[in-house]
Amino acid sequence: MNRLLRRSGPALQRLCGRHYSAPAAAAIPTPSAQPEVHFNKLFINNEWQDAASGRTFPTINPSTGEVICQVAEADQADVNRAVKAARDAFRFGSPWRRMDASHRGLLLNKLANAIESNAAYLAELETLDNGKPYAISYSVDLPNVVKCLRYYAGWADKWEGKTIPIDGDFFCYTRHEPVGVCGQIIPWNFPLLMQAWKLGPALATGNTVVMKVAEQTPLTALFVANLIKEVGFPEGVVNILPGLGPSAGAAISRHMDVDKVAFTGSTEVGHLIQQASGSSNLKRVTLELGGKSPNIVMADADMAYAVEQSHFALFFNQGQCCCAGSRTYVQADIYDEFVERSAARAKRRVVGDPFDLRTEQGPQVDQEQFNKILGYISTGKKEGARLMCGGGVAADRGYFIQPTVFGDVQDNMTIAREEIFGPVMQILKFKTVEEVIERANDSQYGLAAAVFTKDLDKAHYVSNGLRAGTVWINCYDVFGAQAPFGGYKASGNGRELGEYGLEGYTEVKTVTIKVPQKNS
Repeated sequence: MNRLLRRSGPALQRLCGRHYSAPAAAAIPTPSAQPEVHFNKLFINNEWQDAASGRTFPTINPSTGEVICQVAEADQADVNRAVKAARDAFRFGSPWRRMDASHRGLLLNKLANAIESNAAYLAELETLDNGKPYAISYSVDLPNVVKCLRYYAGWADKWEGKTIPIDGDFFCYTRHEPVGVCGQIIPWNFPLLMQAWKLGPALATGNTVVMKVAEQTPLTALFVANLIKEVGFPEGVVNILPGLGPSAGAAISRHMDVDKVAFTGSTEVGHLIQQASGSSNLKRVTLELGGKSPNIVMADADMAYAVEQSHFALFFNQGQCCCAGSRTYVQADIYDEFVERSAARAKRRVVGDPFDLRTEQGPQVDQEQFNKILGYISTGKKEGARLMCGGGVAADRGYFIQPTVFGDVQDNMTIAREEIFGPVMQILKFKTVEEVIERANDSQYGLAAAVFTKDLDKAHYVSNGLRAGTVWINCYDVFGAQAPFGGYKASGNGRELGEYGLEGYTEVKTVTIKVPQKNS
C-alpha cells in the first residue's frame, strides 16, 4: 500500500487557490511516475478494437518529450462504427431506452464510485499524459469528477415536464426526451474533468455517446471507458475514440446520424463544428470555447489576497485554462506595487517534476503549445510590454516555461488581444470603473471575468456591466457541479453543469389529448 503524505490546508491552497472545493487537508498517496498503461485501443460497443486503418499515434510525456505508448487512431470508418453502435443502443425499445431513469442514476453513481476507487492511479496517468502536478490531479480534478457524476446521477429521475392548462377540452403535458446520439469532443487541459462534464448530463437524460478524446491526452478517458463497461452500462451507450481533430472530430461533426455535438476547445474549431452542423443535418451544437477573461483589481482590494488570487487565476494548470484571468486590470493608485508583488510571486512559483508534491507548475502539454507560448512572449517584448520576470525555457528537456509577467501592457498589444493559453501574465492599468468595464468588454470573448474590491455595491455594479458567462467576486476559478458555466460572444453557446446543463441534451415534446365530455 502506498505511504500517505499529509499536505496541510494552506499548502493545498497555495497549489490550487481553493479552486473548486479542495479539502482543507488531504492525504495524498505517494505517486508512481510510471503508471502502467492498460488501454490504448478504441472503445466501441463495449469492446476494445483496433482502428479500421490499423493506424496508431504516439501519446507523449510532456515532462520528457518521450513517447508513453502508441494509441489506436480513429478516423471516418471508426466513427461510422461507433455511431452505429450508439444508434442501435438508442433504438426505441432497447435496454437503454427502457431502463428506469432511477437505474440510469444508479449506473452513474456506480461509475463515480469506481473512479473514486481508482483515483490514485487515474491521477498518476493524468499527470503522466498531461503534465499537470499530481497534487492537483489527485486533490482537485479527481474529487470534482466524482462530484459531477454524482450530481447528474441525482438528476436522472428528476428532470420533469409540465402540465399546461391550454384552452378547450384538452389535457396537455410536456415530456423531456433525450436528443439521441451525442458526439462529444473534449480537450486536453482537463481530460478527466471534461469527460465527466460531458458524460454526466448526456447519460442522466438517456442519450448515447460517441466521444472523441484529445490526441494529446487519451489515456485516462480510455481507462474510464473500461470502468463504464465494468459497472454495467449497456453495449453502445458510451463509445470512446482517441483520434485527431481533422479526421475523427470532423467526421463526428458532419455525421448525419449524430443528433448533437458538444465541443470544448478553441473558437477556431468551434466555427468549423458549427459550419459542419449547418452543412449536414443541422445537428444541435453546444460550444465552450476560448477566452481572454478580464480580472479587475480595484484600489480598495486587499492587496496581498488580490495578488495571490490573480496569480492563481492566470497560472493555474500551467495557464492552460479557457477561463484564465489573462487580462489583469489594476487601478492606477496601486498599479506599480501590484506589478512588483506579482512578479515576486511568479519568481517564487515552483516549476518542475509534476510528480513532486512540492511542484506548482508542470510542463505545457506538447511541443506545439510550448512553441506558441514562447512566440507570444517574444511578440510581447517586441511590442513594448515590460518583461518583469520569466520569458524563457525552464528546463533542458520537456515543455517547461518560466512563469512570466508583463507590465505596461496596452489593450492593442497582441498579448492583450489573443488567447495565449500559457503561464504568461499581462497586467494593464486603468483609472475609473466606467473605463475598465468598457475596456474589459472590448474583446471577441466573453467566457469569464472577476473583480476584487471591498465595496460590494461596486462589485455588483461591475459584474452587471461585464459581458461574460461567469463573474467571480473576490475569488477566481470557483466551480461547482451545481453552477452553470459557458460563454458570451465568441466564447461559445449553451451551458454546462447545473440544471442548465441538462437543457442541451433533451428535446421538449408537447402531448395534447382530447378529453371527452360527458353526454348531456
